[in-house]
Amino acid sequence: MQTLNPDADQTANITNATFDDLVDGLLLEREAASLLRTRRVVTHIGPTRILTGGIELLHFSGNGYLGLSHHAELMGTLAGGLEKATSGLPQGSSAAALIAGHSPQLEQAECDIAQWKSAQSAAILPSGYQANMAAVQTAAQVAIQSGKRPRFIFDKLIHASLIDAVRATAAEFRVYPHQNLSKLRRLLEESDDGNLDILVSESVFSMDGDAADLITMAQLKQEFGFVWILDEAHASGIVGPEGAGLAHEMGVASRVDLGIVTLSKAVGVLGGAVYGTRSAISAVINFGRAYIYTTAISPAQAELISRAVALVRGGDDRRMRLASNVALLREKLERMKLNIPVGISPIIPIIIGDEARTTRLAAALRERGIFVPAVRPPTVPAGTSRLRITLSSEHTIDDIDRLVTSLAELV
Repeated sequence: MQTLNPDADQTANITNATFDDLVDGLLLEREAASLLRTRRVVTHIGPTRILTGGIELLHFSGNGYLGLSHHAELMGTLAGGLEKATSGLPQGSSAAALIAGHSPQLEQAECDIAQWKSAQSAAILPSGYQANMAAVQTAAQVAIQSGKRPRFIFDKLIHASLIDAVRATAAEFRVYPHQNLSKLRRLLEESDDGNLDILVSESVFSMDGDAADLITMAQLKQEFGFVWILDEAHASGIVGPEGAGLAHEMGVASRVDLGIVTLSKAVGVLGGAVYGTRSAISAVINFGRAYIYTTAISPAQAELISRAVALVRGGDDRRMRLASNVALLREKLERMKLNIPVGISPIIPIIIGDEARTTRLAAALRERGIFVPAVRPPTVPAGTSRLRITLSSEHTIDDIDRLVTSLAELV
């Protein structure tokens, strides 16, 4: 049959293409642009060593900054340790926390986090991503149900999970250039009385490793009265008294409305938590859909969290070793004139720029027995592809020297 539409055949071809046909075309485009992502099977054989493809690699790729995921107590080998403590505890909670999933162990773990963070209350979720979603959803709903328009303001380089959470609310949002608090002030000045402004920030940024100016943010909050959501994922366990975070280090923790900690990084286990006043956490329980409609973590996992938080709070020796490693590696890389952003954290990115070159350098390091991931768009802005080095308190001086020597040969 003849068609009167000259584009009909082309449209039919697109329509009849299978899902796999569409996907394969997109993946080929990504591969050609050196942006294709794949998974590798990795066995962690220590806090600084992994096994992949039958090859042992020295790794500078994880966020276990204090090496606690391999701590003897958390692995259940110290004086009976966790294996004995969790004997008989269910490995699943079977329900959401608001149904029948809020176990005594989960209640205790939330109390432990709140005490660590000098907060009145906390709510634990299965991941940091969900914790960020719940905090943002809560702030938006508090605004809406109070007769206000939620208006989010955030740094361009906050974590993708925070951006996803803000976008999912369908609320108005404004973005300011990275660390440009003059622009933040102008955005706050432009707001009107019908808005509830909500500032969302990380304390230590996950890709550049630099610290937000929390003191100026606290001063702006005093002046403009916005709601402040602060993600301390990459500062918790590392800075502040007992590793409580950058807001505690800067003396502004009481100004934060909803704080967030990821338990899978320095804490060394799994999950995320939102903490704040009793009223703030009651709001999360009532308005945070990511909390309301998810199954609670198991009693056994909650027991792990309590023990891990205790280890973090008493981990000043590990924090000192980590700080020493950070200072040593930064000094060596700066001496090599490599392009690394200023920062205080164990995250030290070497900005390469070109995606293909970054991928080649990461592969060349693997050939030398060192794993440093290549981070490319869309995780980072175009033209800022990088080798993202992350340090642990358990890296030795010899480990760092080996990394620096290999980088000197390649870069």
